[in-house]
This record gives sequence, structure tokens and C-alpha cells, in this order.
Amino acid sequence: MTAVIDKLNWRYATKKFDDAKKLDDATLERILEAVRLAPTSSGLQPFEILVVKNPELRAKIREVGWNQSQITEASHLLVFAAWDNITPERIDFMFDLTNEVRGFVNEGWEAYRKQLQGIVAARGDAANFDAAARQAYIALGVALVAAAFEGVDATPMEGFDPAAVDQILSLKERNLRSVVILPLGYRQPEGDWLVDLKKVRRPRDKFISEI
Repeated sequence: MTAVIDKLNWRYATKKFDDAKKLDDATLERILEAVRLAPTSSGLQPFEILVVKNPELRAKIREVGWNQSQITEASHLLVFAAWDNITPERIDFMFDLTNEVRGFVNEGWEAYRKQLQGIVAARGDAANFDAAARQAYIALGVALVAAAFEGVDATPMEGFDPAAVDQILSLKERNLRSVVILPLGYRQPEGDWLVDLKKVRRPRDKFISEI
């Protein structure tokens, strides 16, 4: 656990990336695998990760992302895109996949499938998207910790126009909506005003209550 705390103290929302330093493929794949293994409600994984490599696309995203330089200067850019709706077909796909991987059909699991279908149908499209987006944030947290363990800098960003990013990446055609983006790379201390500043978090007694 000490190693976890040390890594979380090391990481920060990097403001300046060294565009000459790139993640190697193996490092990137370990971070992506950690994201793939992140827990999600009912095991649905109601989001996808897009690794945006195309420089032109990243430049367009920067234009609708408050011109934040990390978007184009970082080694890689991840886009967390949630399902636009949790549909019966998407639920069935994940439940069927579970049965296939585990090699058997569980009656309780199948009963839960039907229950979940009813829950999402009653909840409506907008609430289902919100639920999917919240699951993407769980994976974002895992990505940040995994990156820190790899010595990779990461800057989670909500400061962009989601509708514009959706259009740039043709997400509507894939029934996805962008939620949060994550540049990955290596810090360039020169020019990064945040790099040497102390991490600020509320004291334990102002943050944690034991009831």
C-alpha cells in the first residue's frame, strides 16, 4: 500500500508534456488492460476507449478543448466514450458473453438479466446515459493509478465540447458519447507551472467521517 500512496503523491494533472517522449507499446497496453479490467455495475462495461493517434484529429479536438496543449503534446490521447443508452441488445451481449466465457448458464444470473432489462427500460435514455458515464469515471480512476504505477503522466480533462468531439470522432454513428479525455505522456518540467507545487488535499478529519 505504501507504493500506491507514493505513486499517488507523485502524480499530478500535468500541464506541460514533452512531445518528444512517447510511451512504448507495452506500457500503453498495460494501462489499457488495467482500464479493461476496471469494475463496472453489473459487469456491463457501458463505455469504450478510443486511442486517438491521428494528429489531425487531435488538433481538431484541441480546438474544441479550450486549446489545452496537453491534447496534442502528450504521447497518446484516450477518449472515454459512454454508451448513449443501455439497450436490451447491449445487456444481452454482455450476459451472453458471461455465459460463454464461464461455460454455463446460471438461473440466478438469468433472473438478474430480466430484472436489469426492466430497470433500464423504466429509467429512460437520458438516465441510462448518465449511468454509463458514471461507470466510465470508475475506469478513468483506474487509468490514472495504472499510469502512475508506470511512471506515466496523465491529465484527466472535462474541459471540451462533448458534442463537437462526438462529431470529430463520428461517435454518434457508433452510439457513443464522449465523457472525459485523458492525455498520457511524460512531463516537461520547464514550462509546467504546477510541477513543483505541493499537492493540496483536504485534511483527513475534513474529508473522512467515521460513523
